[in-house]
Amino acid sequence: MSLYDREYTRSYDHAQALDNALVSFVKTTYKFFAGSLLLGTLGALFGFMFFETVVTYKWVFFIAEIAALFGLMFSKGKPGLNLLMLFAFTTLSGITLVPLLGFVIAKSGVMAVAQALGMTTIVFGVMSIYAIKTKSDLANMGKMLFIALIVVLVCSIVNIFLGSPALQTIIAGASAVLFSLYVAYDTQNIIRGAYDSPIDAAVALYLDFLNIFISILQLFGLLGNSNQD
Repeated sequence: MSLYDREYTRSYDHAQALDNALVSFVKTTYKFFAGSLLLGTLGALFGFMFFETVVTYKWVFFIAEIAALFGLMFSKGKPGLNLLMLFAFTTLSGITLVPLLGFVIAKSGVMAVAQALGMTTIVFGVMSIYAIKTKSDLANMGKMLFIALIVVLVCSIVNIFLGSPALQTIIAGASAVLFSLYVAYDTQNIIRGAYDSPIDAAVALYLDFLNIFISILQLFGLLGNSNQD
């Protein structure tokens, strides 16, 4: 009986240690996520200080953002460097958002940006809570979401050449739904310990939040533009 008790205690202690490690991982993830949102905001504010320069060289900043994202991917498992790349990517993402923000403000006003941010926060919160509360295994959504992402990317590239506002509206709406589902998918993966580091998990959440925000901003800008026309 005493042997059984010792084994039970060891198992309990091990399970408790795993739970504590997961809680610590999740807390660190959301700290990095909050920091990423802050840096993205500061990047946008900095971009507005040099609005003309950012608009003129928007493709340069966009390429720099993509390069930082790839750098972040290749710096996995390299403490310090991956954090630096995270800060660089999130700051650049805020700067590259400035032309779109300027477009929306010109067409629909500053309140449209505030409303888009509020809607994004609500959607993010609701889908996060759903991921935590649901008993469904969202891991099965992975392949479907990835295929949908590829379709959206291809349509977006095609529309660069077509320049169709109607198609862009459809793409923006589909993207908003897609990345809302990604919030639930990624949140559940974080809770289940599917990510190697809190930075990787934070990047996933940040990309979800950013893409929902961009999609809603595009809808506001496009619909505001059509209403004025």
